[in-house]
Amino acid sequence: MAEIMVMPWWLVLIWGLLSLIVGLMFVFTPGVTITVFVTLIGAYWFVGGLFMIGHLLADKTHIGWKIFLAVINILAGLVILAYPLYSTIFLLAFFVIFMGFWGCLIGCVHLYQGYKSKDPGAGILGVVSLIFGILLLAYPYIAAGLIPFIIGVFAIAGGVAAVIQAFRVKKTVPPASA
Repeated sequence: MAEIMVMPWWLVLIWGLLSLIVGLMFVFTPGVTITVFVTLIGAYWFVGGLFMIGHLLADKTHIGWKIFLAVINILAGLVILAYPLYSTIFLLAFFVIFMGFWGCLIGCVHLYQGYKSKDPGAGILGVVSLIFGILLLAYPYIAAGLIPFIIGVFAIAGGVAAVIQAFRVKKTVPPASA
């Protein structure tokens, strides 16, 4: 039980409750919630780019890459902040298309491994990955629309698990150290 108690039980409880709130927001108001999160990502990229430029005053190594990355961060952040709705749609669709190509690539690799090693498990995994990738590429906007619900369900499940774990840890902690 000692390795579980890295954080105090009440901090795990707060974490779980916040996760539950965010999960419920994603499930019940997915459009607004995902737009707010993408806007926060835009602000993070913008501020991160500014800090990267500021960091150049202290460390001039790899200056070309740092300037390039800072400019990309600032521009991406500004575009997202200026057009949060369009950016949300674009980023979700881009993510789904990327995952679709990744699923097809992984599927092909598993099929090849299954063929070379005569492993039916790798072959089945390859077929499933290919089907998953093709479905994502065939219906990217439907898949992008489901992302907030998927995030919400995982956040709710993680929040419930954290709340349960917090109360389990609280029961094992002696009253003086709680």
